[in-house]
Amino acid sequence: MKRDLYIDFAKGLATLSIIFIHTAFWSGQFYIPAEVRVFSLVFDVALFYALSGITSGSNIEKTLYRLLKLQITYMIFVTFLFFLDYFFKIFGLNFFSLEWLQEFYSTFGSKYTINDISTAPEWENLGNWYLHQYTNADTFPVVMGSFWYLKVYFILTVFGVLILRFFPKHINWFIGLCVVLTLLFNIFPEMYPSGQVGYVAFYLAVFLTGNRIKGKKIPGKMIPVLYTCVAVALIWMFWYYGSEIFYKINRNKFPPKIPYIIWTMFSLVTLFALYNRLKISKESFVTYIGKNAIFFYFAQGISSSLVYFLVVPLKEKMPWLILMIIIYIINIILAFGISAVLKKVDLLGWNILEIIRKKTAIE
Repeated sequence: MKRDLYIDFAKGLATLSIIFIHTAFWSGQFYIPAEVRVFSLVFDVALFYALSGITSGSNIEKTLYRLLKLQITYMIFVTFLFFLDYFFKIFGLNFFSLEWLQEFYSTFGSKYTINDISTAPEWENLGNWYLHQYTNADTFPVVMGSFWYLKVYFILTVFGVLILRFFPKHINWFIGLCVVLTLLFNIFPEMYPSGQVGYVAFYLAVFLTGNRIKGKKIPGKMIPVLYTCVAVALIWMFWYYGSEIFYKINRNKFPPKIPYIIWTMFSLVTLFALYNRLKISKESFVTYIGKNAIFFYFAQGISSSLVYFLVVPLKEKMPWLILMIIIYIINIILAFGISAVLKKVDLLGWNILEIIRKKTAIE
């Protein structure tokens, strides 16, 4: 089956948007105006869940195999990250001092200041990472700060494929159930559950909606209606919550609440409207990113941590807009290079696992 380059293109643009979001919300907190940071959330992580729905099917075995491969790739990455973080600390303690390391980590802000550094590997952190408990990686704080997406992806993909396999005629009912639960949690905030329930309720609806339009095209006459609905929802949001809600969009993202959900509608409508309408016929830089989205997602956490060390000395020396453009471009370049390294690390990890498998296989 011929690969749909529109999916790769959309994933690539979504990944570039995530890099911009993390440029704006992490190191950007030192110099980028709040208005720009909020606007960066227009094209956000919901796009990945919608695209996953479009590309998913009802084959449980194939889906679980894909998730298993992703889990192993993730474990290879966090193992690499663990030792990278540990050896950097040992290097700093042996060649410099604890004070030097503390000053180094203070670059990320007071929230990430550490008082003590262990000379022994903290294996419990690696175990937590394997099990998707994202304790902080001191040297690369953005990595674990962006990994909440992965846990939700694993959960909703399992639920999604079970629904697609066993309830193919009732998908609309499940979408409706997710919408009702999301509204219920928002209308009665005291009922909003902790953990992953709120995330999965909303993003599973996005996932299943994506699956419903798989192979289809939204009628041209419906597109203005959909954008009108988005506009009406935005007007209602500002009328009901007040103009100050604009600055609280990110607070309403974890977990997703009504203001953030409305904020994401524009990007989702755009994604669905262009699906099977915008034809991408040639490979490009963007489609390459889309094809390797998981490695870029891993890489941008590292690169978005590294750019702090450019932002802090430069933020007072040039206009914020120029600095933002420079940092964003550098972040993309770093992510591109780091993703290439991570692909090689992943290949090495899989080769090691294959050697172990062969050595331990029962004849």
